[in-house]
Amino acid sequence: MPRPSVRLLTARLRCLAPSAPGHTGSTSVAPAPPHRRASLHTCVAVSSALPVHSRPEFSCVDANERRGHKLQHLAEKAKSALTSCSTRSASNASAASSVAFPCVDANEARQDRLRAQLSSSPQLSQQESSTQNEVDESGPEPSYTKVVSGYQVYHHAHTFKLDYGGELPEFDLAYETWGELNADRSNAILLHTGLSASSHAASTKSNPAKGWWEEFVGPNKPLDTNRFFVICTNVLGGCYGSTGPSSVHPLDESGAAYATRFPILSVFDMVRAQFLLLDHLQIDQLYASVGSSMGGMQSIAAAHLERDRVARLISISGCARSAPASIALRYAQRSVLMSDPNWNRGFYYGDGHLPPHTGMKLARQIATFTYRSGPEWEQRFGRARRVAAQAQHDEEMAPALCPDFLIETYLDHQGEQFCLKYDANSLIYISKAMDLFDMSDHALADLQRRRTRAHGEQYSNNLAIDTNASPAPRPRKRQHISTLSSPAAHAYVPALARGLARLSHIPTLVIGVQSDILFPVEQQREIAECLRLNGNDSVRYYELDAPHGHDSFLIDVPNVGGAIRGFLE
Repeated sequence: MPRPSVRLLTARLRCLAPSAPGHTGSTSVAPAPPHRRASLHTCVAVSSALPVHSRPEFSCVDANERRGHKLQHLAEKAKSALTSCSTRSASNASAASSVAFPCVDANEARQDRLRAQLSSSPQLSQQESSTQNEVDESGPEPSYTKVVSGYQVYHHAHTFKLDYGGELPEFDLAYETWGELNADRSNAILLHTGLSASSHAASTKSNPAKGWWEEFVGPNKPLDTNRFFVICTNVLGGCYGSTGPSSVHPLDESGAAYATRFPILSVFDMVRAQFLLLDHLQIDQLYASVGSSMGGMQSIAAAHLERDRVARLISISGCARSAPASIALRYAQRSVLMSDPNWNRGFYYGDGHLPPHTGMKLARQIATFTYRSGPEWEQRFGRARRVAAQAQHDEEMAPALCPDFLIETYLDHQGEQFCLKYDANSLIYISKAMDLFDMSDHALADLQRRRTRAHGEQYSNNLAIDTNASPAPRPRKRQHISTLSSPAAHAYVPALARGLARLSHIPTLVIGVQSDILFPVEQQREIAECLRLNGNDSVRYYELDAPHGHDSFLIDVPNVGGAIRGFLE
């Protein structure tokens, strides 16, 4: 039998190493289970099974640091070799000093400003706009604000078991409501949010600021509050009032935040927390479960977990199975965020620490690219540069390495106004939950096995469908027309259809957008097709040619809102 390499043994020892010196806890490390658990990295799973005061390891970050130390060593050797060339170096430095990098200057200025604020106050103020670039504001933009008040809080005082083996000793769930609950409590609509949205979907007396779905929620709007009682929560794992990584760890006597001691979440965990809120509000059945983007995932998960409590389902620009391309895009965002030295393995809360603002800005730029679309940008920006030419040979029009094209200034602006508005760890955890979402029957069975193994049969929550379940025959009353452009090319569709079998009786509205690159329209076609394969004859599918990409669900009120209104009526 070949002997393992020294490198492999070192990696194994690092994974089995105890917590860092100086950190002790009253609970012991649970032995590693025989199966792999979902994690944010490749070594130790982030879970509340870890001691309260221990810090999880991140082998991907360790690799970056080793590379950095090696390059630093090489740089020091090179520096000593260049001491004889000081005159030439000074000349080069003088030439380089004439090059301006306003984008780098702005990032350094933000860093200095944050340090100055830390010295005077532990709370960092919100900075929402970029000052170094002129930004084209002519196009439609969704309204996202940093919500710090105006919401209600449901407190769950009991241990909450999670799908991937972790647990929360307790949790808070922030929520807002619009409209009035009728006498038999049958007019409630649960509105599910996207990744970074708060509970503030629309303005209220407590918070008159515009919400992220302001034109969709209210009197005589698609979610008509003259008829419906609308509830929206900040998801579990978020940072706008609900328990998440930035929340104080209730078992940590020092009052420190969870940080990356927070356990891995699933979309199903988020939905279970929402239904505990509904129990608290004494709402037995929803008139509809409505969601867009990640909210579309939640709406499907809600109908699967609580099929007898969801009368109607709306999924807009969502999916029933995260695609590899979408996972890759979110992984890129997490990678640049975790590479920011200020991230500090997630422990950037408290005195003397700065948030990973540079990583957050870059992550938001990547996200913005996935949220909008090429057709809109061609119409809105084209290849225009930041400053109009005053003369044919105007020196100001020389190409710049900082944002120069209008599309570059737009991405820079979007990153700048977001980088201090949302918690970096919440982005990491919630985006990972999106990646893990898969309604295929084998994925549901695997998740139930994990949950049962970690918490016992009484906490299995019946995630998986019955082993002998099979899709109902197609309806014979009319010809079945596939919505998939090439059904045979998708080998996973039968498994996905089996996983969605519980939704076969629920009237469903599915909306997709042809210009969406984050949740390609093929994924919405799959949802509709799989439901029809299960015999659901109450599926409405609309495909929009809106130019705004994934963000169309926030912007296209006439088409998206019109479809919602018609379906609910």
